[in-house]
Amino acid sequence: MPAYQLSPACKDYLWGGTRLREDFGIQSSLTPLAEAWVLSCHPDGPSVVQNGPCAGQTLPEYLARTGRQAWGTNCEQFRDFPMLIKLIDARSDLSIQVHPSDEYALAHEGQYGKTEMWVALEATPGAYLYYGFRQAVTREEFAARIAAGTLTEVLRKVSVKAGDVFFIPSGTLHAIGPGLVIAEIQQNSNITYRVFDYNRVGADGKTRPLHVEKALEVTDLSPAEELDFGPHLGKSPYFTVDRHQGGFRGMCGGESFHALLVTAGTGALRCGGEEHPLAPGGCFFLPAGSGAYEVEGGCETLIAYV
Repeated sequence: MPAYQLSPACKDYLWGGTRLREDFGIQSSLTPLAEAWVLSCHPDGPSVVQNGPCAGQTLPEYLARTGRQAWGTNCEQFRDFPMLIKLIDARSDLSIQVHPSDEYALAHEGQYGKTEMWVALEATPGAYLYYGFRQAVTREEFAARIAAGTLTEVLRKVSVKAGDVFFIPSGTLHAIGPGLVIAEIQQNSNITYRVFDYNRVGADGKTRPLHVEKALEVTDLSPAEELDFGPHLGKSPYFTVDRHQGGFRGMCGGESFHALLVTAGTGALRCGGEEHPLAPGGCFFLPAGSGAYEVEGGCETLIAYV
């Protein structure tokens, strides 16, 4: 069974930059180029199959044609395809935001909530992000600080260097700071509740909407916890992520598809009797049951599966 290379859906959010095009080979005319949804079945931006008999089809169209067996047996519990992978270039600050749990999101938004994880691929000197609270706050203090513009005073500000990994459970207040390029592996959701956006205006000249009342309902007000995933970079019911430096052999069994994202260097992927060149920004979908595959060369790759 072949590996399918994907082309991304791209987004031109106002905080984006140019590094996805320059450093990761993402082909898009958008300026700024903020996000590349390199593996996506979400209707807001599906990725597209580049090779094989399904070339030109979106990933959701391909999966509809092949049936759910391409997802793998571990995905039988999910209503929708469980995972979405992005590359993010933050030239300036992203909004301070939070994502709801599945329970809240399905009840109020009709789609899954969002647990996510970040792998920092590039970081300029002094780069940082916000990740949860430094100490517990009350709902009243949270609301008051949003209104007063002092929310960052109680957030955990973390310095970031390339290679760092952060796991963001739903309900965790967070924000990516300027100077970061990040690989984000997340649930298949596009629900974001913004609580502070630095009073910026969008392309239409208007400030972007905030979602304070919903954020007050879903945000975890306790301090952020350190999590240990053992041999994995991150693990949740929706995704497990491993990182490989250089060549390795993998096995894609019937329990889950594999998603392979190249984050640095070059190499080659051999799967199903075919060989594919690997370069930064390249993303491949291996259907469940693809069997043994091999990566050769000096590339760094992230492998995500359920």
